[in-house]
Order: sequence, then structure tokens, then C-alpha cells
Amino acid sequence: MPLRQIYTLVTCWQKILILLLTNIDLCLSKIQFMHEAVFTSDAVVLGLLMAILGFIFWSNSSKIPFFNKVYKFVPPLLFCYILPALLTSFGLVNPEESNLYYVASRFFLPASLILLTLSIDLKEVFKLGPKALIMFFTGTVGVIIGGPLAIMAMAAISPEAVGGQGPEAIWRGMTTLAGSWIGGGANQASMFEIFKPSEGIYSTMIIVDVIVAELWMFFLLLGVGQSARIDKFFNADSSSVDTLKNKMEEFSKKIARIPSMNDMFVILGLGLAFTGLAHFLADWIAPWIETNAPHLQRFSLTSKFFWLIIMSTTFGLILSFTKAREYEGAGASRMGSVFIYFLVATIGMKMDFLEIIKHWEVVIVGVIWMMIHVALLVIVAKIIRAPYFFLAVGSKANIGGAASAPVVAAAFHPSLAPVGVLLAVLGYVLGTYGAWICGILMEGVAP
Repeated sequence: MPLRQIYTLVTCWQKILILLLTNIDLCLSKIQFMHEAVFTSDAVVLGLLMAILGFIFWSNSSKIPFFNKVYKFVPPLLFCYILPALLTSFGLVNPEESNLYYVASRFFLPASLILLTLSIDLKEVFKLGPKALIMFFTGTVGVIIGGPLAIMAMAAISPEAVGGQGPEAIWRGMTTLAGSWIGGGANQASMFEIFKPSEGIYSTMIIVDVIVAELWMFFLLLGVGQSARIDKFFNADSSSVDTLKNKMEEFSKKIARIPSMNDMFVILGLGLAFTGLAHFLADWIAPWIETNAPHLQRFSLTSKFFWLIIMSTTFGLILSFTKAREYEGAGASRMGSVFIYFLVATIGMKMDFLEIIKHWEVVIVGVIWMMIHVALLVIVAKIIRAPYFFLAVGSKANIGGAASAPVVAAAFHPSLAPVGVLLAVLGYVLGTYGAWICGILMEGVAP
């Protein structure tokens, strides 16, 4: 077939796709205009989320053949993420009107980090080797070069999708996306101040951030159930990861006991009391740095959430050298996992599949960007024979930060959650610099 005919055919299908998506967008807009969220009370939404979690874990332990087949390929954690997303997509709940994610990320996440880190063996963590860092930095580079490459790719198809002038320039908004994808919210805010996109562009990028990052998390969690096959594809040596998991399991079995009421309250006391202390210190340290050393904002050191995560992890590591470590036998990590699963449900609730269609052009740019990030990770993992665990956690430590990286790490084993936290903290430090470089590159290639 001549090249001219191929070009004509591709152009024709492109117009059909644009027309179809535009009509669907109009229909969805009318539906969303007519219907508000069915359940607006956090008490009711909490009940729905707990009902979903209860059903997932009941079905996971049932002997019904159907559920056994499903969970053989799909980890329960993925359903804890995807089912709450359906509540939002069908208009049953509105995450913007709910405080549950804030509670989960500010109270339950720090507590889970303390309880999951409480029994960690730091010597074995260090034995994981340099591959975890290599994959993390690969993910960072993937975000930096992925932005300008995504603009170039989309400009060849639809220049107006990545065009604009002044504050309305799409590339300016994408710098905030780079800040979020390398570091976190503080880095995203820094890019907003540096490149100054319009409020409308910034709001759109926040939506794209949630959509694309959560879609990638969906596939990462799906891969957890197939990690052995993926490791085989990479010819990876996962012995260091397996050794850490096995040692933690052996330690847990050695000190395991039936938890008493006293044990449960001590575990909750350790987790939540130190969470309160972490909040107290974060509320003091962050404003002090902002007042006396504002230039440290580029390292996210003026972010209260940054210090909350740092302090919680530090307290957990300190406790791992004390007798408090023995409370792992009474279920400290299991309690921490409960908090993690609730956090996953609230993260999933932020995902709205209908928004993918509504903002489809910019979402496509984000998807292309993410595909470049993923492709680079896969290539490097293949070269250095890195286990899927390092790919998944290294990626999510960039795309998601401290709120998501320990979730993905814990999906492999609760004892691995601190690895995700440590890498995510590194992302906070590099976020502003990496996003600034990405912004300069995107400015150079923008139409």
C-alpha cells in the first residue's frame, strides 16, 4: 500500500476516534451534571470501603473454586484498589468531599510504617544491594526524558494538544506533573511557583496525575501475582529479596503467639502514639525550616508530610533495636498491613475511569510519558537482571512517593515496606531538580 494511502487511512481513523471520544465526553458531562454522589457521608463511605475489604478477604480465604481461580492470578490488594475506584466511577461516592484519604495517609500510613518497620532486619535490607537504587534512578531519568519525548510524539499527531502560549502552555503544566512523579506534592507545588502555569492547566494536570499514576499502579499490583514469571523473563536473581522475606517469616514464626487484649493495645499504642509524636515534631520542624531556611524548600524540607514520613520510619527503626520488636509475634505487621489495605482502598477511591475519557487528549500525553518511563525501567531491569520487586518499588517511589511505594513493596511482603519508604524519601530530595531539568527540556521541544 502506498505511503500516501496509509497516511490518509490513519488520518481518517484519527478523526473518527476524536469524534467518538468527543461525543462520549459530552454524554458523560451531561450525566455528571445531572447526578451528584449518592453517598456523601464519610460514615457511609467508610462502611462501603470496609464492606469491600471484608468481602475481598473473605473470598480470598474461601474454598469456592471461582475465587480460588481468580486470586491465583490477581492479588487481593489489586481488588482493594479497583473496587473502590468503581464506586467513584459510577458516581456513588465523591473522593473530593471525603476526608477518608486524609485520615488514611496522615494517621494510618505513619502507624503502618512504624508497625511494619518495628521488626525489620536492617542488615538484610542493606544486603539487597545496589539494584534497588539503580532502578529508582532509572525511573527518575525515565520521567525527565519522558516529558519532552511525549510532547514530541503527541505534537506529530495533534499539535494543539500540547500547544498553548504563556501560562496556558501545556508544557508549563506538565512541569508540575514531573515534580509529582519524581518527588511528591511539595515538588509539584514548587514547579507551579517556578513555571507558573494557569490555574486551569494546573488543575487538569492534577487530574492527569491521578489517572495515569493510578492506572500504572493497577498494572504494578497485577504484576505482583506474576512476579515469578516476570523475574524469569528478566533472568533476575531475586535471592536477596527472598532471603529477607524468609528471615522475617522465620523470625515471626519463632516468636509467634496468640495475641492477648494487652498485646493488641500495646501494638496500637506503639503505632498511634509514635504517629502522634511524629505529627508533633513535623508540625514544629517544617515551619521552623520554612522561616529560617526557606531555600531548603527545594528538598521538600518545608513539607510537614515529608517530616511525618521521616519521623515515623525513624521511630520504627529505633523500635526494631528494642524489645518492642517481639510484638511482631503478636501481630504488629498484620495490624500495619490492615492500615495499608485501608489506605489502598482510599487511594483507589480517588480513581475515576470516566475522567480518562473526559480529559483524553492530555491523558494520552501522560500515558505516552508513562510508557517511556516503563520502557526504560524494563530495558535496564533486563540488562542488570533486576527482580520485578526492584522495578515496581523503584518506579512507585518516583510515581507516587511515600504514600504508594510502601504499599507496592508490602504487596510482596510486609517486611519490605521500609524499602519503598527509603526510596520515596530520596525522590523527595531529587524531585525539584529533576522536574526543573524536565521543564527546560519540554520548553525546548514544545510546539
